[in-house]
Amino acid sequence: MSSIFEMKNSDWGRVSEIYSEALAEGKSTFNKVCPTFEEWNASHLKKCRFVMEADGEICGWCALSPVSSREAYKGVAEISIYIDKKFHGKGLGTKLLTHLCESSEKEGIWSLYAAVFEVNEASLVLHRKCGFREVGYREKIARDIFGNWQNTIIFEKRSRAV
Repeated sequence: MSSIFEMKNSDWGRVSEIYSEALAEGKSTFNKVCPTFEEWNASHLKKCRFVMEADGEICGWCALSPVSSREAYKGVAEISIYIDKKFHGKGLGTKLLTHLCESSEKEGIWSLYAAVFEVNEASLVLHRKCGFREVGYREKIARDIFGNWQNTIIFEKRSRAV
């Protein structure tokens, strides 16, 4: 059984553990270190921040970042979604991303964007399963934590409600 809750500041310890686990794996983000809560908080929207609990602990989280500070793009956001490795393969990512998509529409977000490492097969499957369409490809866009060039697949999901 799993449940989704609004992320609280006090959840940061567990959220940062899950993020750090993904950093060490090197196929989810180009960041080299986990940001402080203050840095993370400043770069993410205040709405649509969620944690998922399963087996009595936070097992995943998701949030949105603005893609631009310009007013015309206020309804466009980039997705961050991370699931603890020990909870992979249980459908929790699908449940969490679906919740994020539905909640973002209620908050006036009309376009969700995701840049997924081409080597991150699980994330590619997740986004496609949740109705995202592939709109682009960036070859050797940046180096990962190990210094390897990575390609990214660009996904978009447009709201039907906004």
